[in-house]
Amino acid sequence: MLIRSLFRAGTLLALSLPVLAAPVATLFKDPNCGCCSKWAEHMASQQLPLHSENRSDMAAIKDKLQVPDKLRSCHTASIGGYVFEGHVPADLVQKVLREKPAIRGLAVAGMPQGSPGMETGVKQPYQVMAFDAKGKQWVYATR
Repeated sequence: MLIRSLFRAGTLLALSLPVLAAPVATLFKDPNCGCCSKWAEHMASQQLPLHSENRSDMAAIKDKLQVPDKLRSCHTASIGGYVFEGHVPADLVQKVLREKPAIRGLAVAGMPQGSPGMETGVKQPYQVMAFDAKGKQWVYATR
């Protein structure tokens, strides 16, 4: 009986560890934006589920999270202490979470066709920009 109880307790603990290890992930978006939901689906398909918050005060959220004006897009995510603005590909989010660079976050300005959540059959090249808390920006990746 004791062995069975210990086994069950160990199993429950083991099953809960991935949840405990997952970073806090919140998507702030306008409730009327369809591409934001599609980006969230892209993230979830890559094992990065997000808790979505529909907000009408997106400018204030972006200000609080220090998203540079020139890099702002339609939605903002906060994951593991980093900010991801716009249609940032999940593999780059995973890379940042894994490598933990000294940046504030990544951004894809605007809504480029072919970026995650903006798949329409047309693809346009776009840059994924890194930015720091002081406002410095640089190209992190090109897609």
